Amino acid sequence: MLDTILISTGLVALAEIGDKTMLLAILLAARFQKPWPVIGGIIVATLANHALAAALGVFAGGFLQGPWVRWVLGAVFLGFAAWTLIPDTLDDNQETKPAGGVFLTTLVAFFLVEMGDKTQLATIALGARFHSVVEVAAGTTLGMMLANVPAVFIGQAAAGKLPLKAIRIVAATAFALLGLYVLIFG
Repeated sequence: MLDTILISTGLVALAEIGDKTMLLAILLAARFQKPWPVIGGIIVATLANHALAAALGVFAGGFLQGPWVRWVLGAVFLGFAAWTLIPDTLDDNQETKPAGGVFLTTLVAFFLVEMGDKTQLATIALGARFHSVVEVAAGTTLGMMLANVPAVFIGQAAAGKLPLKAIRIVAATAFALLGLYVLIFG
């Protein structure tokens, strides 16, 4: 149980560094200057999004049986390793905010921007690997919060000073090691 949470937390926290949702956290914090509603929106959106993603992974993992599944999961994690090395940018159209205040704006923006993101796809893969919605969603949500809460408080000015390239390399290495572990030890 603890292994599932720790692996999920670590992989997502590292993958989130420099990700478009982290850039969105910085943008929202800089724009609204209200960190607590932004943090609240991030946690609620991430819990909802990652619970659905983990459930999808557990569901798919229940149908995907046999030795070939470990090859697919291993390849997926190795793909995440490569994908993590590519820096994300925040597109202009991702700044669109619905009416309803800082919390609702953050909640909706984070939920939508996270769709199809590498951390959501990693959550699906982790759900398939560990067969636990609660543990995977808890771990990946914690990982998202570990990466995004400091981004909210540090703000856009400090973001340019973070060694994002080195952090992306560490994250890619973690995904690659997990992929190799799955391939070798199943």
